[in-house]
Amino acid sequence: MEKDWAPSMDTRRVVTASADASAKLWDCETGECIKTFVHHGPVRGAAWADGSNMFATISDPFVEHNAQISVYDVPENDDPSNYSDSPRLEIDLPKTSDGKRVNATNIVWLNLNEALFVTFDNGSIRLYDPTTGEELDEFYPHEKKINRVSFNLDKTLFITSSADFTAKLYDVVDLKHLKTYKTDRPVNDAVISETKDHILLGGGQEAMSVTTTSGKVGKFETRFFHLVYEEEFGSVKGHFGPINALAINPNGRSYASGAEDGYIRLHYFDKSYLDMKDPVPEVLEEGEEEDDETEDRESESDSD
Repeated sequence: MEKDWAPSMDTRRVVTASADASAKLWDCETGECIKTFVHHGPVRGAAWADGSNMFATISDPFVEHNAQISVYDVPENDDPSNYSDSPRLEIDLPKTSDGKRVNATNIVWLNLNEALFVTFDNGSIRLYDPTTGEELDEFYPHEKKINRVSFNLDKTLFITSSADFTAKLYDVVDLKHLKTYKTDRPVNDAVISETKDHILLGGGQEAMSVTTTSGKVGKFETRFFHLVYEEEFGSVKGHFGPINALAINPNGRSYASGAEDGYIRLHYFDKSYLDMKDPVPEVLEEGEEEDDETEDRESESDSD
């Protein structure tokens, strides 16, 4: 079963992470499997570094092996037969002081590959040095499992989605908590719009209870929040299972949702949403005219 996948920055190669305790490197053009990297336990996630010459994976504990973070060197210009089977760096994730195992849930490279950003099922986030494996920082934004983390395009903001019914917005540079978006259900994914000050949240009740609950009661809608004011202003229905993944088109005109019901739904925003004015004035693009109300206010001030 596939757990995660990550295309390289130039989309020429892709890495897949699987519960069969392996990560596979693929050629996107031919579909050929370039190399298989065997792990000790199920591989939960993978992420490419800037430059697409190395990638990192997170794997679950298995038998006597702890959970691990692994970094592999895979230069595109090198012959794949020269790629090492072993990772360049392994970061062991031992049990906590109270004897509990901690599983990583997501991994992301920060800008310029300055750190590995890893979320965990105990609600914590850790930053690691990708060269030495040293832990650089740790903090606890959530009380329960962090299901997903998403960044905006330039990686200046990130939003976490948690089983504690909240999503939280942070500044990447100083890790400052900015906003909290509260719901009445587990949040499985959240994304930041690139064209509006909006946040999209998806989730729903636990998957094990879906067969006994209708879509309406299970609350499987995509929910829309204002990024600044933390207020919910709309929702989109359609799925009859918990939403596990969301993605917004970079042009801001559509979004996709994937759910436990086995469907991926592609949604196109209607004109009323695209033309909707947010409480905070938007920056006018070149050639765009101000609305009549703004012009009236300016003319009144001039007359005064």
